Formats: sequence, structure tokens, C-alpha cells
Amino acid sequence: MKKLKRNDQLRLTKETNVVPNGPTAKVDYVKDGSDVSSVDNFAAQKLTAFPARSSVLQACTLTCGVLAALGLIIRQVSHVAFVEGLPIHDCSTEVSFGIEIWHLELISGLVILISSCRYLLLKAWPDFAESSEAANQQVLTSLEPLDYLVVAFLPGVSEELLFRGALLPLFGANLTSVLVVATIFGVLHLGNGRKYSFAVWATFVGFLYGYATIVSNSIIVPMASHSLNNLVGGILWHYTSRPSNSK
Repeated sequence: MKKLKRNDQLRLTKETNVVPNGPTAKVDYVKDGSDVSSVDNFAAQKLTAFPARSSVLQACTLTCGVLAALGLIIRQVSHVAFVEGLPIHDCSTEVSFGIEIWHLELISGLVILISSCRYLLLKAWPDFAESSEAANQQVLTSLEPLDYLVVAFLPGVSEELLFRGALLPLFGANLTSVLVVATIFGVLHLGNGRKYSFAVWATFVGFLYGYATIVSNSIIVPMASHSLNNLVGGILWHYTSRPSNSK
């Protein structure tokens, strides 16, 4: 990509250096052995615009609103069904919104563990690094620094409310349910440039969030951990990948 960028810059420079008074100015578009098709492909890639800031924020708000509403509905319906005597787990009692002091230690440990694992995988697993870069570019490229708080905390809260606050206790607060919900969570992270490596990573992370949920009996723990991990990942991308992308 860097090589193609240099070729494209060279092409633009030579286009500006037109021979004066010449009927037709012919310019060499390729200098260092690259073919014209490579430059054309890069030019086509440049035409691919990333979503505008307003579109990203609007889509994030709308999607997270739907996920949160679905999670709240499942929790409420399960509570009513349980009260009526139906054989359904009451999500509101299985996983609460309570918070204790030791939960802060659990949240800190999850953030450190997951952020460290992601950093190591980005260095050691090229396919995962490519998937992560594609996802970050789609979401974060057009955002302002303060917008990172929005796209970090809204998904963190809404996704955990649905997956760990509703589906997990609905299936039963045990390791089997943790794995099932984590797998669903991982599969739904495919698409938009994210490959199976990213789904494997999301499944792993979802399992950790689910396990932390049944240990703490609190949805606040995975919500806070998920949001902070999103924020850490976004900030790292902003200060590492984005400068090279903007050149």
C-alpha cells in the first residue's frame, strides 16, 4: 500500500508538470517497475469513502438502542413469566445491576487481560490484525477524539445488556450457557472486513465476559470491562494506525 501511495503521488506530481505549449503532454505514470494497473487499483481504492462521522454516530446510536431495548424486553418478559409460574429463568434475579468494591478489581483485571491479549494477537496473527484494521477503519476513521467515548461505551453497555444480561441468564447461568452465548456473540461479529479470526477473538472475549458475569452476578462488570476495552483499542488505533493512514 505504501508503494502504491508513492506511485500515486508520483503520478499526481507528473500530471502537474505538463510541458508548456505542448499539444499533448505524455507522462510516465510508473517509475519503479510497477504496472499501470497497480496504480489504477489504488486510485479505485481511494474512491472508496469511509462512512461520514454523522452516519457512524447515528448507526451506532440506533443499533445500540435496539440491542438495549431487546435486552430489557427479554429481562422483563422472563421476570413476568417466572412470576406466573412458567419454567423460565428470571433474568433480573439471575444477573443484577449491583456493584461491589471487589467488582472493580475484576473489571481492572479483565481490561488488562483482554487488552494485553489483543495487543499480542495483533503482533502475532496477521489475519486478525487485518480484520481489526478493517473494522477500525470503517468505524473510527471519520470520528473526532471525543466520539470514541460514544462508540466505546454505547456498544459495551447495549451488547452486554443483551448477551450477558438477558440471553445468558435466560439459558441458565452456567458455563455451557456462557460458551453458547459467547459463540453467538462471536459469529455476529463477522462481516465488514472482519474474518473468522475476529469471530474467534470475539468468542474468546465473550466467554471471559460471561464467566465474569456469573462470578460477580452483576451485569455492570462485563458492561464496564467491554466499554473500557473498546476505548483502549480505539485510542491505540488512533495513535498508531491512523497517522499512517492519513499520509
